[in-house]
Amino acid sequence: MTQHVHNARILMYSHDTFGLGHLQRCRTIAHSLVEDFRGLQVLIISGATIAGAFDYRARVDFVKIPSVIKLRNGEYTSLEKDIDLHETLRMRQSIIRHTAETFRPDIFIVDKEPLGLRGEIEDTLSYLKTRGTTLVLGLREVMDAPHLLEAEWARRDVMRKIGLFYDKVWAYGPPDFYDPLTGLDVPPAVRAKMKFVGFLQRSLQKNELPGHRPEGDYILVTTGGGGDGAELIHDVIDAYQQDPQLQHRALIVLGPYMPARKRNKLLRKGSKIPYIKIIEFDNRMEDLIAGAKAVVAMGGYNTYCEILSFDKPALIVPRVKPREEQLIRARRAAELGLIEMLLPEEAEDSQRFADALKVLPDRPRPSQSNPHLTLEGLPHISEIVAELLDRRAGHHLSVIEGMN
Repeated sequence: MTQHVHNARILMYSHDTFGLGHLQRCRTIAHSLVEDFRGLQVLIISGATIAGAFDYRARVDFVKIPSVIKLRNGEYTSLEKDIDLHETLRMRQSIIRHTAETFRPDIFIVDKEPLGLRGEIEDTLSYLKTRGTTLVLGLREVMDAPHLLEAEWARRDVMRKIGLFYDKVWAYGPPDFYDPLTGLDVPPAVRAKMKFVGFLQRSLQKNELPGHRPEGDYILVTTGGGGDGAELIHDVIDAYQQDPQLQHRALIVLGPYMPARKRNKLLRKGSKIPYIKIIEFDNRMEDLIAGAKAVVAMGGYNTYCEILSFDKPALIVPRVKPREEQLIRARRAAELGLIEMLLPEEAEDSQRFADALKVLPDRPRPSQSNPHLTLEGLPHISEIVAELLDRRAGHHLSVIEGMN
């Protein structure tokens, strides 16, 4: 049901230092909102190096801020070698603030980092609060292991500031799957702002590209952004080398952030196996997942939503450090019978991995093991946004009437 809104504006922020998760989540929400509201404009501020590689619907645009990358040890560095981190952060902060001042959003949705990367959106939050913008913090359903998240937030006084700045906190999952703030000392005022909206359903783009999906049956192997996905792909290729009876065709997508040296090594190694085809990147992963018999993945939030949306048997080999988010998600999903999980050290056992891959396409689909599963995030977000925009329109009207 499409609603008409007069010149409404939503600004979104996605810090994107490692991988594609934050940008993809913002893009999914933005596309769904412009479809549901005519006259709505959405602007996404993103630090993703490849923000421009994706298609955006009409009335959705993005502002690219200088990229910062997260190293394996969790530290940050500037993408441009000649510019130091502080200078990059200063530039980012200034572009974010200027964008907010010029765009004048009704709603500001912040993805995952309550104060932005190294606190870079804090002064923008203060400014927008004085302007009466509705401030929303969107958290994926699993943030990290509680002790890691607590330590990270305590250093920067994050919980108090969430209470201070934000009007709403959305958790992008259902309440019975996982609570992102589990194990943390959450003040009642913050709890009261929290709403579990549900998982974000993915759908195919309307303009199907002919010949875009491979013909015939295949297992899709994806590591998301690919920055830390090389080990999983080595393990998949080793499983094929180990067991000649493993004959499912596999389409492997390396991901745009995989370092060139690792990428070239995998392309050489994979070319020796007739059942394997390797590509570097695809900006329409939904098509490839929809066409697959089954999916092998690391288990970031977006891939997990795609597996559920397209109802595919899946084998997840989660990242286990520096964050434990993928491990927690995969364990919980395996507990519910939605996916099968192998730990990275189990996937290194080539015969064990080969055995799991051989039976994967015949595994039950998520809907078979959990028939009550629904992905309601996007319609729930539209309902909340409709309410917020109505309230703002009503407020503006009463202000104008009061002035007359």
